[in-house]
Amino acid sequence: MKNKFELEYTINSSPKILYTRLSTPGGLSEWFANDINIQGSIYTFIWEGVEQEAELTIKKENQLVRFKWIDDEDDAYFEFKIHKDELTGEVALIITDFAEDNEKSDIIDLWDSQIAELKRALGL
Repeated sequence: MKNKFELEYTINSSPKILYTRLSTPGGLSEWFANDINIQGSIYTFIWEGVEQEAELTIKKENQLVRFKWIDDEDDAYFEFKIHKDELTGEVALIITDFAEDNEKSDIIDLWDSQIAELKRALGL
């Protein structure tokens, strides 16, 4: 059984620029996968020749993108939510994902490295 968890990263970028990196093939290929193909709402993510398909299930401009893995039998998904603090103006990226207990630390490490790539792509 997979359990849901959230990770939060501060990203010094505008929500609009960040959203482009989270929701478009060009933006995602800069940090998330080597290549991405889209057919309708199905995104095929390619990592070093390995393909994985996900359906884009929710998209709210400059706020939220959610994907569900096609081959995942659980109701698991991964989600990018952009939160801008009204007082400080700080922008946070909140990632929701699911993992088995024994996989969680590896998946967190993977997200940490992916977000480091995202920050690099944004010039941060």
